[in-house]
This record gives sequence, C-alpha cells and structure tokens, in this order.
Amino acid sequence: MRVAHIITRMIIGGAQENTLYNCADLIEQYDDDVLLITGPAVGPEGSLLQRNNNTIVPVQNAQHLIRNIHPWHDTLAYFELKKILRQFKPDVVHTHSAKAGLLGRMAATSLKVPAVIHTVHGAPFHPYQNAVARNTFIACEKYAAKKCHKMVCVADAMSALMLDAGIASPEKYETVYSGMEVEPFLEGHKLREASRAELGFEPQHVVIGKIARLFHLKGHEYVIQAAKEIVENCPDVRFLFIGDGILQDQYRQQIAEAGLTDYFVMPGLVSPSEIPKMISAMDILVHTSLREGLARALPQALLSGKPAVSFDVDGAREVVINDETGALLPAKDVTQLTSALIRLANDSDLRKKLGDEGQRRMKTQFPHQVMTARLREIYQEVLDFNGKSV
Repeated sequence: MRVAHIITRMIIGGAQENTLYNCADLIEQYDDDVLLITGPAVGPEGSLLQRNNNTIVPVQNAQHLIRNIHPWHDTLAYFELKKILRQFKPDVVHTHSAKAGLLGRMAATSLKVPAVIHTVHGAPFHPYQNAVARNTFIACEKYAAKKCHKMVCVADAMSALMLDAGIASPEKYETVYSGMEVEPFLEGHKLREASRAELGFEPQHVVIGKIARLFHLKGHEYVIQAAKEIVENCPDVRFLFIGDGILQDQYRQQIAEAGLTDYFVMPGLVSPSEIPKMISAMDILVHTSLREGLARALPQALLSGKPAVSFDVDGAREVVINDETGALLPAKDVTQLTSALIRLANDSDLRKKLGDEGQRRMKTQFPHQVMTARLREIYQEVLDFNGKSV
C-alpha cells in the first residue's frame, strides 16, 4: 500500500508516538510505501522525530500546517497538503489531530483518495470550553466526519463521546488501542535501583509518579492539593512529576508554599525512551487529567507492574479497574484521590497484586504491532469496499 499519515505536530506526545510506530511498522512489517506529513514541531514539548533520531520513516513538512486557528495559514496548508498528496498518490490517507484531521480529510477527499481514515486520539471539544468554542469544534468534526470512510478511536469511551455529540453514525467508528513498545516496560524492574538513585530516592521511599505536560487540564494541581495530607499520613512518600510546560513555575510555587519542596522531584521533559526508566522508579502512577483519549501513561505503568490511580475520564476506565488494576475516582475529587493514594502507599502487598494483574492484562493488548495489524486490516477493508485493489 501507499499510505500517507498527516498530523499537525510531531512533538513529544502520545498521539505522535502512536503515529510514528504505525508508520515504521507499515514499512518494516508490510513493505508499504509510507509518507509522514507534519507541520512544524513548535512547543516546549520538543520534537519526537529529533529525540527518536528517526531514519526509517520518510517525512515531509507542511510549513503552513500550524496548531492554532489561522485562516490564512489554514488555507495555504490545505493547498499544501493537496500538492503533497497529489505527488505521492496514496491509496490510504490516515489523519491525526484536529487541524490535520480537518484539512487532511478535505484534501484527501477532494483528490478522491480510495481510503481516508481519521484517528481520534482525544476529542477537540470538551466540557471545559465555552459554548461557542465547543459548538464550533463539534460543527467542524461533523463536517470532517463526512470526508472520511472510518474514524478510529483509541478507546471505546472516545467512540461513545463522538457518537453522543452526533459526529457520525455508529458504523463509522472502530476502536484500536494506541500501541507502544511493551518490552522495555515489562523489563523495567531491572532499571529500578539505578533510576531511583539517580533521582535521589531512598529505598524506603514510596514514589507516586505523574507523567504529563505541565499544562492546563492535566490536573497536577489536584495531586499537589492532596500531597500535604498524604505526607502527614505517609512521611516516606515522594512525588515525581515527569514533564515540562508553561505551568512549571506556578506548580513549583504552589509546592513551595505548601512546604513540600523536599517531597517533589521534577526532572522536566524526558525522551520517550526514558519513560520505562522513570516508571521503574515509581511505586504508584497517578493520572488526574480532566480530558484524555486514553493516556499512554496508564497502560505503560500497568505494563511495568505499577498500580494506577486515575480520574474517571474518557478511556481511563478501560484499563484502570477498581481493586483489580488500581483505583478509578470521580474527576476533581481530591478527598477520594488522597484516600486512594494513602491506601496504596501504606500497602505494598496491594500494590503488587494490582500491578501484577495490570501487567497481565496489558501485555497482550498494547503492543504497537497489534495496533498496526488492526489498522492495516481497516485500510484493506475500506479499499476492498471501494473496489480498490493494492
């Protein structure tokens, strides 16, 4: 097959990792011709392509494909994408993210590409937007849904969310979990001692970790609010925030004002290849984002044998099962968050039980090869339905 993937930015993030794995798998396992089309990787998150030293996947930059809404750049990006696709002549166009999803689907449909697929990594509309923004994004998604053959969601919860908003009819949705390299997480325990020493943790410390950009709606403030009572009940607890972002100084100040600076370690942005090592240093993963398709940190922690405590948002409930793989809590409920973390911090046997069960479940569900195999089946099904043989 000739497959073009289109994504707005190849920053360090879950949707970008997912896309890069899919592209590389198509080349290495199926000998497909693949082109990754992306806008500039602008932002504090850094470039995933540079961090991964990508040499496998051909990349073409669309300079006008930027994240923020900009009518002039967006118009130019549409024609830029059409030109690139016309030259590449793909059998399949697979789009990701809101901006690339809209413009990419429009461009592909105008060129009569036989199979147009869009992945919903996270809905662009959410309850925390004002009504005008939310309704605008919903209208855009409804329009874009008509410009593709299938919509792939990274969790059943995403499909339900899009369906409830009336974006497309039920038969248009497929759930394919976001794949990853599972072996480094399964083997992460070998890195634990060195990683904890490097981060400054003592053997007796119980480390509660969070992996997310220091950004709005990622929910670090709820962990900080819970931390004082957790430390009072469990003095050996330490917190590890992995990530960088515009709210870093604000969170450091909140931590300092609470007198908790000595209990928090914030190493900043790390390469995706370093995440298994970071998780190996943890005893519990906490996830308090208020919107997420299915955060990669959750299956990554469970693959590593660590229980997860998460707000019940979007796809979290599909991997975090109460008293089986962790604790699922109402969003923004700091009281229940505090109780759940104290309970796990004080019970190493429970942590092991939940972590072992999570690892057992995740290791067959989340390999990136499983994701790519299913995505390629979807490509073929659409091509067959549209009478295009490859």
